[in-house]
Amino acid sequence: MNDRFLRACRKEVVDTTPVWIMRQAGRYLPEYMEVRRKHAFLEVCKTPELAAQVTLQPVARLGVDAAILFSDILIPVEAMGVPLEFHEGQGPILGQGVRDRSAVEALRVPDPQRDLGFVLDAIRVLRRELAGLVPLIGFSGLPFTLASYIVEGGKSRDFARLRSLMKDDPRTFAELMDKLTDTTIAYVGAQITAGVQAIQLFDTWAGTLEPDQYQAQVLPYTCRVAEAIRGRGVPVIHFTENCEKLLPALKKLPVDVLSIDWRVSLDRAAEIVGPEFVLQGNLAPETLFKPIPEVAAGVAEVLKQGRKAGGHIFNLGHGILPKTDPETARALVEAVHRLGRKG
Repeated sequence: MNDRFLRACRKEVVDTTPVWIMRQAGRYLPEYMEVRRKHAFLEVCKTPELAAQVTLQPVARLGVDAAILFSDILIPVEAMGVPLEFHEGQGPILGQGVRDRSAVEALRVPDPQRDLGFVLDAIRVLRRELAGLVPLIGFSGLPFTLASYIVEGGKSRDFARLRSLMKDDPRTFAELMDKLTDTTIAYVGAQITAGVQAIQLFDTWAGTLEPDQYQAQVLPYTCRVAEAIRGRGVPVIHFTENCEKLLPALKKLPVDVLSIDWRVSLDRAAEIVGPEFVLQGNLAPETLFKPIPEVAAGVAEVLKQGRKAGGHIFNLGHGILPKTDPETARALVEAVHRLGRKG
């Protein structure tokens, strides 16, 4: 098996910098869109054979060093009792929003084996299909980002309802975060048992908070999740968008890899968090709209910055954009492997 991704997560010697791409299985791939013409998004997520098929597509086309399970961070939230729908152009829709004590109390912590077995079945299928190829990454949203969706009832620009709950009713917010933490720990643990070889934890919207509020009301729950995974034998990656102001707090996390968004350079991130962490990232996704020689130049710059970290896994600074040319994405992977070669 090509294990350079796992080796890099553990700061072991690699022959070249490993690379995978957030959202690498998705709308920029014609083969994915062919599947979606026949099946709705949630149907793909909930059908193990389809989820596995889509997960494998970029491995074959791009030559990446890891596969990431095709699913959605809101899948376990639905199992908690929150209605979940996806409509083209609107993103997720989650009912009226969970905004008071009674709504929080109505939520349940799901049993992953019973309520999310389709995810675990997809992992088992993928481990068979990926044998001898590349590792499989599992993932979950972290409690704050999950809370942002279920309090707002979907995507939000300003998170006004969530901010109000945190400020005006911190006890109810804490009860919600407790339930989401328990759910996340159980869900991630079940993924590891089913066979994923690394976990990426997404706290995409944590960067909307000021550092003091993040440390007081969010960081303790993220630490609980990470601590629960520790010792399970798989590397743990943490990602948040707009992360620079939170990096002094994030360095307290018991994780192996910090995934850095494109707004801060890797050398600056390394200066803040020190050599303890492997850094992942962080080419701006829009770079892939440029000619391939300019993409390669961007790759070279990110690799140069990554040398100042405790270790480096190449990725974008956020998910790949839907209008990206797959051939440019493939050229990106080839450039990382060529320019990132050691010795």
